[in-house]
Amino acid sequence: MSRTGTARRAGALLGALLAALLCTLTLGATPASAHAALTATDPADGSVAATAPRQVTLTFSEGVLLGADSVRVLDPRGGRVDEGAPHHADGRSETAVVALRGQLADGTYTVAWQAVSADSHPVAGAFTFSVGAPSATTVSVDSVAQHTDAAVSAFYGIGRYAAYGGFVLLVGGCVFAGLCGASRAVQRVAVGGWVALFASTTALLLLRGAYTGGKGLGSVADLTLLTGVLATKPGVALLSRLLLLSAAAVFLAVLFGSFAREDGPVERGRAVAYGLGAGGAVVASGLAATWALAEHASAGVQAWLAMPVDVVHLLGVAVWLGGLAALLAALWSGAAVGRTAVLRFSRAAFVSVCVLVATGVYQSWRQLGSFGALTGTSYGRTLLVKVGLVVVMVTLAAVSRRWTGRLTDGSTTARRTPARPAAPAPSADPVRAAQLARQRAAQEKAAGRRVRDADATRTGLRRAVLAEAAVAAVLLAVTTLLTSTQPGRAEAEARRATGRPASGQATAAPAEVRIPYDTGGKGGRGTAVVTLDPARAGATTVTVTLTDDSGRRVDVPELTLSLTEKAKRIGPLRTTLERQSTGQWRATGFRVPMAGDWQLSLTVRTSDIDQVTEIENVKIT
Repeated sequence: MSRTGTARRAGALLGALLAALLCTLTLGATPASAHAALTATDPADGSVAATAPRQVTLTFSEGVLLGADSVRVLDPRGGRVDEGAPHHADGRSETAVVALRGQLADGTYTVAWQAVSADSHPVAGAFTFSVGAPSATTVSVDSVAQHTDAAVSAFYGIGRYAAYGGFVLLVGGCVFAGLCGASRAVQRVAVGGWVALFASTTALLLLRGAYTGGKGLGSVADLTLLTGVLATKPGVALLSRLLLLSAAAVFLAVLFGSFAREDGPVERGRAVAYGLGAGGAVVASGLAATWALAEHASAGVQAWLAMPVDVVHLLGVAVWLGGLAALLAALWSGAAVGRTAVLRFSRAAFVSVCVLVATGVYQSWRQLGSFGALTGTSYGRTLLVKVGLVVVMVTLAAVSRRWTGRLTDGSTTARRTPARPAAPAPSADPVRAAQLARQRAAQEKAAGRRVRDADATRTGLRRAVLAEAAVAAVLLAVTTLLTSTQPGRAEAEARRATGRPASGQATAAPAEVRIPYDTGGKGGRGTAVVTLDPARAGATTVTVTLTDDSGRRVDVPELTLSLTEKAKRIGPLRTTLERQSTGQWRATGFRVPMAGDWQLSLTVRTSDIDQVTEIENVKIT
């Protein structure tokens, strides 16, 4: 098997991994990924108020940003009954309050809400309450709850991954150039990172309004949305990142300009070197801060400490992973990277890993809150995957260090250069001269590759670093996914406030009621099995299965179901059952307003004149 074939297959594998992970990041994004959770409402979800409330209050697990239409209250016919813009109650950022118009008539009202959590992620949902008694309503909870457009979400996820990748390549490439030498291959890594970060940040800024407002791709060019984004913390962070990138462009020009050398570390005056290093550290820290100030670190406990820790964590990631990409590019291009330079980067990478471990332990404690959240929440399980990938990378790094130990500065690639083919005699034909020049360049490139591949030690090191880079690409994707997953601590707080189980844990058990019936006509005897899943106040799915005396499923012309809470004079609440298959009907999104002992009424009609209504009790928790 040739080395070229191996490299191509490794590159193809890396590309496939990146594509699969991008699909995970984009197609897997759902409203459940949001970070601020709705923990309480007044009136409560599904409740029945004796008198009309004056306002609707929502309470979240963390602070939220509100817009003009963040809370909408709709009457049974779909008309709006809210008045004025939503605002925070008593200045508390984790609340949203909207006033109601006049005296509400009896009936069921639907509240649709949308906001942006303090860590920049959009949240949305809907719930119902009733005044006097529940009533029929033309409004569907699922239809009014705004969610992020799938295409916008996909492009936004790709932009987030590209932004992290660009930052890592830009910072890591510059650090590698300063420590180990600014070859042309390393320059391409750093400049490519700058371009990726600039392009992705611009795209994120344009997509932000549509992403948080539930709009489609057609609204990306809406200047009104862009103006609104620039008035928010995430918008300011993205704009600041673009401004910092202009300073980074000047830094790149200086680093890879007159002060750079191809054959080793950058050699220049001590004052200039220190000045360049200090300036680069300031710009890199500023870029990292644009994430820390607008995402996970800026919300939750100990934000004052979490933000600088997050900056240090991001810089450690960039130095390690970005420097690894620069080292791979230098080795692959055949540039003169001696043993001293590789050891210098190895020491920097070791320090970065130590920093990552220290800051990562703190961030994990802050976001999880308990050991149980490691396996009981989506954030914890994703974090375990990330830790596993870090362990794999450290193991591969140990293999790379063994190859580095065998490296010598007098090895083939570092000291020998291929003999240049003799230049052909000048040709009067410019086309022929250009053709000969291309042939000569191809010969020089092939000769350089032969010399590069003749050094077994450097070939082994190059392959080990390639493996590290492949795992690093996956690790970066998992990290991006982690930043769009609700922290375990927030999920646990929401669960305690609402009584809902954590993701991955069992939900409330379904209730099953067996109802024998006999309409009196031919074929009128059978059994109805009614299942409410979950048997809990709020939205539930009702499934009815009809069988005859022999246990075979049977169809009937009409089937209706209702629930009544006689003690509290609520109901009957009717639902529309839709036929799924022979003998099976279902209603999704049926809302039971409160817990209690409910009376279930099932009406079965088997012919034009044969009909019976059977009543059984069902307990709702």
